[in-house]
This record gives sequence, structure tokens and C-alpha cells, in this order.
Amino acid sequence: MKLKHSTYPAVLGVFAAAVVIGGPLTANAAVPEFQATVEAQTMHTDRMIVKYKDSKPAGKGAAKHAAVGKDREAILNRAGQQFGLSMKLSHGIATGAHVMKLNKRMSVAEVQALARDLMERDPNVEYAEPDRIMQKLFTPNDTRYNEQWHYFEATGGLRANLAWDKSTGTGVRVAVIDTGYRPHADLSGKIVGGYDFITDTFISNDGNGRDSDASDPGDRVLAGECGGGQPTQTQNSSWHGTHVAGTIAAATNNGAGVAGVAYGATVVPVRVLGKCGGYTSDIADAIIWSSGGTVSGVPANAYPAKVINMSLGGGGACDTTSQNAINSARSRGTVVIVAAGNENQNASNSNPANCAGVVTVAATNRSGGRAWYSNYGTVVDVAAPGGDTSVAANGILSTLNAGTGAPGADNYAFFQGTSMATPHVAGVAALMLSKKSTLTPDQIESMLKSTARAFPATCTSCGSGIVDANAAVDAAIGTTTGTTLAETESNNTLGTADPVATSGTTVNANLGSTTDTDYFVVQLPAGKTLNSVLTPGTKDYDLYVYNSAGTQLGKSENGAGSVDTVNVTNTGSTTSARYVRVVYYSGGTGSTSGTYTLKLTW
Repeated sequence: MKLKHSTYPAVLGVFAAAVVIGGPLTANAAVPEFQATVEAQTMHTDRMIVKYKDSKPAGKGAAKHAAVGKDREAILNRAGQQFGLSMKLSHGIATGAHVMKLNKRMSVAEVQALARDLMERDPNVEYAEPDRIMQKLFTPNDTRYNEQWHYFEATGGLRANLAWDKSTGTGVRVAVIDTGYRPHADLSGKIVGGYDFITDTFISNDGNGRDSDASDPGDRVLAGECGGGQPTQTQNSSWHGTHVAGTIAAATNNGAGVAGVAYGATVVPVRVLGKCGGYTSDIADAIIWSSGGTVSGVPANAYPAKVINMSLGGGGACDTTSQNAINSARSRGTVVIVAAGNENQNASNSNPANCAGVVTVAATNRSGGRAWYSNYGTVVDVAAPGGDTSVAANGILSTLNAGTGAPGADNYAFFQGTSMATPHVAGVAALMLSKKSTLTPDQIESMLKSTARAFPATCTSCGSGIVDANAAVDAAIGTTTGTTLAETESNNTLGTADPVATSGTTVNANLGSTTDTDYFVVQLPAGKTLNSVLTPGTKDYDLYVYNSAGTQLGKSENGAGSVDTVNVTNTGSTTSARYVRVVYYSGGTGSTSGTYTLKLTW
């Protein structure tokens, strides 16, 4: 359990943070994007993820999975008996964890209780959690539209048209972790490699489990087919991954169809969602494989991606399995772009939007304000056009398939949702990487935030602004080592904070002891957003930002080895001081073991 620091300057008190083993399960693959939160909380699963302490995640080689001998089987059986069920080992995943198959479907809350019981019985279990089902995030609309306002309009657009003279995404691969893809004339030559990671044959709807065919056979479900009375009515196949892929990389300047944000890039389709959704464990393996990691039993990825797009999600806290997979992808230099969710609620309740190290994307409408459905909150990094099909012409137009169940002819359709906003940002990341392939995930996130333009309409808690493709590419082209600054002690109070005068400065500093705290001050111009990025190495340091009165404006308290990022905007009419504070939580200290870097950009 991590004890959180006080978030007020110079106060040393602490309080306990709740430990969440898992969260509300899911969302069905065919359930509409805007289903009520209470509905998601009633979803069920029949699998649990268990990680033993003597297992190891995939590194340069395959993961090591602990043996589940008779002693461990006996403990599993005793835990299951308390809940009137049995469980058996299904398979291992690349995080080193095992997937346990339950003999009946249970609510996520019940599986959470089972997981807690197992951990209490077996001290060799590192963690156990429900294998939750994620859902794609969209509401389809079949109305046609012949202009993609979301790329070029001055008010609500991405300004992609201005970036295309500088970059088209050539040479970059984007993994779309979704429902797979349908061959489409506007995606001809844009699809490379891919894999189907769905292990459950009902969900896969293609007659088998994992295989190298990432094509989408359709995810149509009948009323009640997903269990628990869901869905309440028959829902046709969504072809969701095909729509997302088109926004990222549809063929452009070919005299037909639609354009893609990074039309020079290619898409690696990775299938994890089918009928009724997709399991967390399958998604975790897909994340690791997409970025070039090793997954036992799966051929090596011949086309590792530098960008991952995940327009999917469910409720609850970020689970350990997802976070470990994201960390694994980031360690290989892959940036992970995820949807904030579409429940019109705080995105801190949406997974994987609330995971550390991802770029979380909210959705804006054609007026540049928050789309009515979009989630919001401090975990949101940036926003992008997601559309609003209450007026048909205001949706996001992309590639689709006309089949209602099985595949049919190529077509195009308007969708709305953070699922549609996310591939806009993934496409911009590809444009940036095409110009500077050495950009790290943190640099991409920082540039997206610092170059985002101000919202032309109300979008409270939607991140630093609407992603500006043109400005982001300019930032990537102009990337240098930047200005560096050495910390000057003593800087333990607001009054002694080290001044940082130049945007893009990297501060080289250290925490000398467990009670040391460091302050840095930026004079932030009106309308500007300060992006603070703390890189602590293997240690656990935390990051806070305050105004001149000592009022906390933002914080990041990620775990050991994780980068902390905080963005704050000066919404006033004059320049104002912003104080950035670094605080010790655990790990090394001193001039050698306590070093960290802090990059400040505005």
C-alpha cells in the first residue's frame, strides 16, 4: 500500500491510500459507447489473473511462469470452494502471470473477493485480480458525409492539413489494438502483419483461438447473448477497428474515399475485441507483442510498432496486469495512446485511461468544446476531435464495412466518441516520429501537450488543449538537447525555489535525504500551459505544482520507476508564478543514488 504525501507545501503528514485489486468489469464489445456506469458494474467474468512471486515477465526472452504444483492447486481449490466454484489453469501471459478459468461467470466484485481470499491463503501470490472484459468506445451513425472537418477546420479541427507538407508518417507503424480489420479499398497497402490474440472461441467468432489472422469476422450479438441480460437488443457488427485504422492511415490523394491523419504510415492490426468484448489478459499480451515484446506461443512480431492506439476501455482502477504491459511497451520506446471513455464522468474511473504512462485523450465537438459524452479529469492529457452525431455532419467520417453480421462491401460511416479522438492523436504521434524517430514516449507526450492549442469553447478538465498536428510536427523537427540547469540548494521552500526561465529546460537535481524537497519556479505567461515531467530513474519520487499562494494545482504520484507528469494552465490575463515541487517517497537519496531530471516546458 502506498502512503501518499501531503499535497500542501512544507507539510509532512501522510494518509493511507486505498488498495484496489480490480474494478468494475467491462463493457461488452457490442454495447454502445455511452452505456450507463451502473450497467458496466453489473458485468461478469469467468477468468482471473494470478501472478506468483517466482514468475518473471518477458524481457529479452519469453516470460517465466511459475509451476502450479499440487500445493498451489490445493490452495486454489480451497479458495474456489469458498465461492462454490472450481478453477483451472488456462494459460500464461507475457507479464509472467497465469490466467485461471472459472467454471462459472461471476460479478467482478465476486472475483475481486476470490482474488483477495487467494492472496490471503497463499503468500507466494504477488497479485490476483479479475480478468476484466474491455469494450470498444463508440456510437455508430450510418449517415454519409463528404468532408472531414476534423482535420482542417480552424475552430475544431486537428490542423493536419498544415502538417502534411512536412510529414505524412512515412516509415512509422501504428498498432491498432481493437476488433481487427476488414480489407478496404482505402486501406489497400496500409495493413502490415498483425495477430488475433482472442483466446475465447465465443468472443473470437471465427471458430478458433489465437492465430495470425487479424481480420474481423464481425461482432454481431443477439439480445442477452453476453449474459446478465446484455445487450438489451440485438446489435450489428461494429467494424470498429476498421474505422479507427482509417482515421490513422487511410490512403490519401488516391481520388476516392477519405484521408488518414498519417497516411504515409502503416497499421499493424491486433485483434483483442470480439463478441461481447475482450479480456484484459489478451489485451495485455497484445500490448507487449505489438511493441516487440515476447509472448509465449506467439511468433515474434515482424512489424513492431512505435505507436499503440487503444480505443477501448472499462471501469475501475488501472489493474496491475494492464499497467505492467504498458510499462513493458514503454520500455521498448512505444508510446501508448488511449481513449478517456464516454460516460461523461471523471476519467479516473476508466481503465486504461487512468493507467500511468499513457496519453489519455478526451473528445471535442465541431465547436472545439467538450463533446457531451467525453470523460474528463486530471488524468486526461489532451483532447482531439471526437464528433457529435446529434447533427450528422458533425461526426467523424472513416472507413467501414456494410455488413450487419458477416462482412459485406466497403463503405464509410460517421462515428462519434473518444474512440474516434484517440486515432487522431495516434496519427499525429506517427507524423512526429516520421520526422524524428528517436523521440521517446515521454517526449511525444510532452510535445503533444505543450503544442496543443487553447480550447475555443468550454472544455473543462480536458487536458492541455486540442492537439495541433502542425505545431506538434514543428516541435518534433526542432527537437534539440535543450537547455540544462543544475539545481541550487537550498531550495526547500517556495521562497527559495530555483527559477527556471527558459521553456524546454531540463533540470539536473537530486534529493539529498528522505526529508529533502525541491522547489522550482516558472513565471508562466497568460494562456500558456506548463508541462512538468519528472524522471526519477528506479526511485519513487512524486511531483506537485502550486500557485504563489501555495494552493495545489496538480499532482502525480506514480510508483517506483514511473515518470510523473503534471500540466497546469495559466487561465488568467497576466503572467503568474507556478511552483514545481519534487518530493521523496522511496528509493535512493544523495548526489549519486538520489538523482532525477525535471523537464519544464510551456
